[in-house]
Parts: sequence; C-alpha cells; structure tokens
Amino acid sequence: MNRFYVAAVSSLLLTACQQGGGEGLPGNSDDDQPYSGIAEDAVLELTGTEPFWNATINGLSMVWRTPENIDGVNVSVERFAGRGGLSFSGQLEGTALDIAVTPGECSDGMSDRTYPFTATVVIGRDQRNGCAWRAGVDEAALGEP
Repeated sequence: MNRFYVAAVSSLLLTACQQGGGEGLPGNSDDDQPYSGIAEDAVLELTGTEPFWNATINGLSMVWRTPENIDGVNVSVERFAGRGGLSFSGQLEGTALDIAVTPGECSDGMSDRTYPFTATVVIGRDQRNGCAWRAGVDEAALGEP
C-alpha cells in the first residue's frame, strides 16, 4: 500500500459519500460528515507488536518509538477525517508514513486489554497493525494490562 492507494481509497470514500451511494462501505451512506469520534485536540496512543512499536499523536505532531529507539523520532503529520475514521500522513526519516485509525474493538494479542480503535500503519511498503486509544479518555475502559 502506498500514498497513491491511500489517496485513491480516500477519494472513493468521499465520492461515495457525496453521491449518497457506497453500498458495502462502513456507516450511513447518506452521511457526508467527516468522522468526529476522535476530537481534534485528543492525544492518541497507538501500539503494536511483531515488531513492537508505539506512537503518540498530539495535534500535528507524532513521536514514533521502537525497542531500538525508545526516545522516539518526532514526525510532523497531516490529519484527515474521512467517513469511517482518521488518517495521518507524513515522512518518517525520509520514508512515506500513513496511519489509519478506525473505530472497532482491538486486541494487542499480548494482554487482556481491549482497545476502542484499530491502527494500521504503513511505512514505505511495510504494513504494521495495532490498536489505539485516546489518552486521558479511554484508559478506564482498557482494563488491567
């Protein structure tokens, strides 16, 4: 998956919303409003395994962390609210970075926690899957680690 693919899917979703069609797409096909389930000022925490990674998105800034770089790398991102979730895009050390955050129960596969959002991260041609939550909002519902 690359930026062209993400742009094509976004365009398709927007066109379907504007035309009132979109059978098979998530949500109400007559709803042409951008996703509002995550406030613009919300701080998002993302986490994934195999390989392990995590990120914090605050506004238009993200910190990407791996076990090899626990302090993380700062990344400027652009936010897009589509019909069924959010996307963020930027450059991670010169490589295209695209993140999709969508509502839906998510398990990290390593704990008993259930997260309220799924996260799909594409770095260049490498896709990573994980979970996401809103810092200061969703922690009580996550359960014990």
